[in-house]
Amino acid sequence: MIHGIPAEKIIEKSENSILLRVEIPAQSDYFDGHFPQFKLLPAVAQIDLMAHYAAKYFGLPLSTPKIKRFKFSDKILPDTTVIFKITFDSEKNHVTFEVTDAADGRVYSSGSYVASVAASQEK
Repeated sequence: MIHGIPAEKIIEKSENSILLRVEIPAQSDYFDGHFPQFKLLPAVAQIDLMAHYAAKYFGLPLSTPKIKRFKFSDKILPDTTVIFKITFDSEKNHVTFEVTDAADGRVYSSGSYVASVAASQEK
């Protein structure tokens, strides 16, 4: 459990991509102090979760050293269930991700970054 978020559920997994179902409960400490009157999941929390899952499933470092693009399209509110789609291109050391609503497919965020070269050489 990371920051009060229950374990993710794997929907689909291949060598270079994964789809995860993740429940974002209102009790998560990611919401603490972030707009107390209108809680939403901060962008930094979305990046942290994505990096956590990329590390867990692809053996990448938790850092996002060379961010190429991050776009935040909609607010993730407490008690929302999302789908994380993460893809890792090991030849280019490139990670892409998209976070969508599990119910209606609305895109919350997307982006890409270059992972640490040293980490992918260790694999």
